[in-house]
Amino acid sequence: MAEEQVKKQENTEFEKTYIDENIQSDKDGRFKSFLKKFLKRKTAVAGLIIIFLLVIIAIIGPYVTPYDYTEYDYANTLAGPSAKHWFGTDNYGRDILSRMLVGTRLTLGVALSSVVVGAALGSILGLLAGYYGGIIEMLVMRSSDVLFSFPDILLAIAIVAILGPGIINVFIAVMVFTVPSFARIMRSSTLAVKNSLYVEVAQSLGCNDFRLLFVHIFPGTIQSLIVNFTMRIGSAIMAAASLSFLGFGANVSEPEWGAMLSQGRSYLGIASHMVYFPGLIIFITVLAFNLFGDGLRDTLDPKIK
Repeated sequence: MAEEQVKKQENTEFEKTYIDENIQSDKDGRFKSFLKKFLKRKTAVAGLIIIFLLVIIAIIGPYVTPYDYTEYDYANTLAGPSAKHWFGTDNYGRDILSRMLVGTRLTLGVALSSVVVGAALGSILGLLAGYYGGIIEMLVMRSSDVLFSFPDILLAIAIVAILGPGIINVFIAVMVFTVPSFARIMRSSTLAVKNSLYVEVAQSLGCNDFRLLFVHIFPGTIQSLIVNFTMRIGSAIMAAASLSFLGFGANVSEPEWGAMLSQGRSYLGIASHMVYFPGLIIFITVLAFNLFGDGLRDTLDPKIK
């Protein structure tokens, strides 16, 4: 009897190990397949490299600046690019390269944090709308439709005009217009996943709604969430920079890319480098996120071979 129990236990452990190894092997195979397809998209890889470099700059930028970004040098005001100041100086003689390095953290920080919070709120609303339906779905979707009726930048300007200028209010404005896109995408993904066989099995086993939503349904929607998240960061950077450019965001004394553009437009005829370099880095950053997002979408979409 004891030998049978030991043998049964050994068989159970073997089956468990076999299943775990197969699951891990399946995950490794899918990851290798994804990586192989993604690396074939050269523009997406280039976008990812640029994003990686920008994140590194955001982390170490304030510590590697050639000059103090707040230091005034009235003897070198509006100086063009040179060996001493690679990107030139502004109307106060401050080194533009140093200000851009410091501003990377501010600009990316506002965009990323607003999209993260907006994605979290929108995803929760979309999950609830898709799972429960009824009055919850109607309220979430009609509210999203109202927000979608306004262009993103116009909605952001209206919110900041009500709340007042400031970098915190820019964060709130960008977050608000980010929510409805995630809510709509997550609702449609939830509707597609909630009738899956494994969800029905979990329901039959007595799983509560919270576990069904966040353990069984949510993982099946991550693919759409990741793609939309990546694409929205570029829009958030553009919106934040535009608000600062219009005077609704960061103060012109702060090294935020949009604020630097706003300050440089007054000297466009005599010191175009004040506009050229901040505008170029905004263009490159938004392009990098869009290229990376397009590559992710094409790689994860099973319809695209």
